Amino acid sequence: MLEKAKYISVRFETTNKTYTFETTDETIKNGDAVVVETARGIEYAKVVSDPFENPNVDMEIKPIIRKADKEDERQFLRNKEDALEGKKKAQAEADALGLEMNILSAEYTLDRGKITFIYVADDRVDFRELLKVLASMFHCRIDLRQVGTRDKAKMVSGIGVCGRELCCARYISEFGRISINMAKNQLLALNIQKLSGQCGNLMCCLRYEDEAYKELRKDLPKLNAMVEYENEKFRVTSMNVIARNCKLENQNHAIFISLDDLVTKAKYNKPQVQNNNSKPNNNKHKEEKESVSE
Repeated sequence: MLEKAKYISVRFETTNKTYTFETTDETIKNGDAVVVETARGIEYAKVVSDPFENPNVDMEIKPIIRKADKEDERQFLRNKEDALEGKKKAQAEADALGLEMNILSAEYTLDRGKITFIYVADDRVDFRELLKVLASMFHCRIDLRQVGTRDKAKMVSGIGVCGRELCCARYISEFGRISINMAKNQLLALNIQKLSGQCGNLMCCLRYEDEAYKELRKDLPKLNAMVEYENEKFRVTSMNVIARNCKLENQNHAIFISLDDLVTKAKYNKPQVQNNNSKPNNNKHKEEKESVSE
C-alpha cells in the first residue's frame, strides 16, 4: 500500500522565501535538512514546518529527493567556502573587462552543477565575455543575475533607524509596492531623505500601518482644508489621529478640538461615500478588477 504524501515547507539559506514540497518520508520533521530539486538544480534546504496535508499553492509541488546526511552537509559547507572565493575571482574578472557591476554573492548548487552570481549595476551590463571567462574558470553552468537596491539591502542587511535589523533581511520575502501616498496618509513630513531606507527607496515599514491610518482618516478633512466650527471659518493646520485631536487656525486665533467634535460639530466637505443602492458602473468594476489582477 502506497504511503500518503505529506507536505512540508522548506527554506534556503540565501533567502527568506518558503517553498512547499511533498514527501512520503514520515521521519522528516521541522528543523531537518533535506535535499530538493528546484529550477536552479539540486539544493540543500532546511525544513521550517511540521508535515501538513492541505497545501495552499497553485503550482506543481515537487517531491523531496531525500533527507540530507552528513556528507550533504559537508558538501554544502564546502560549497559556501568555495563560493566566497569564486565571488572574489568573478569580481576581479569583471573589473579586468571594465564592467560596471558589483558582485554581491555567489552560490553553488549542492551538486556543483551550477554557480549563481548576484550583482547590482546602475545600467544593463553586457556580460557575454565575462560569461565565457567564468565558464572556463569554474567548469559548470554560470548564472549571472542582476538585482535592485532593495534586494541588495536584503542580502547585506544592517540596522534600521528603529535600532533593529532591517525588516527585508529579517523576514520580508516579497517586496510590495511603497508609495509616497502612504507617508501622506500617516501625516508624516514629506522629507524623502528621512523616509528612505538604506536601499535609497521608501522604507518598507510605511506599509505596516497604512490601512489603519486610512481607516482612522476616512471621515476626516484633509490638512489645510477649510472648515466651519462654531460659526467661524478655520483651516485645519495639524492633526493627530492617534491622540484623536487637531488644531484649527484662522487670522484671529487657534483652537484645539477633538476629532470627534470635528466630525460631529464642524461643517466641511465630507469624503464621498459610495451609495450601495445606486446602479453599479460595470466599466469601473471591470477596471478595478483588472487593476487588482495586475
